[in-house]
This record gives sequence, structure tokens and C-alpha cells, in this order.
Amino acid sequence: MLTETNRIEFKRELTRELDIEREVVAFLNYHEGGVVYIGIDDSGNAVGVKDIDGDILKTKDRIRM
Repeated sequence: MLTETNRIEFKRELTRELDIEREVVAFLNYHEGGVVYIGIDDSGNAVGVKDIDGDILKTKDRIRM
């Protein structure tokens, strides 16, 4: 099972309140990068997402801006 580290961040779901842009910028500024997993709770358990294709598009659009 994965655990959160300085290079791994878990997010239960993609919401408007989630500052995914901040997470991405933080990993871009870190020399080793990082990974944000959406659909994973804070304990590392997979909870899934309702609309994977929609969440991918939303994430891409939010980061691109």
C-alpha cells in the first residue's frame, strides 16, 4: 500500500475547493517531482472516482490555465 510522502499526495476527489494547481506547482518546483493520486483517501485506500474521463479533462484544463 502507498503512503503519502513529500513526493506522493492523495486526494479523495477532484473538487473546486481542491487547489490542485498548487500541488502541481509544488511538485514542478521540487527537483525530484511528485505524483498526485485522485481517488485515494488519506489512509491510502482506493475510493475511486465517479467520472474518470471528466476528472482527467478538468485536471488538464485547470493546470493549463
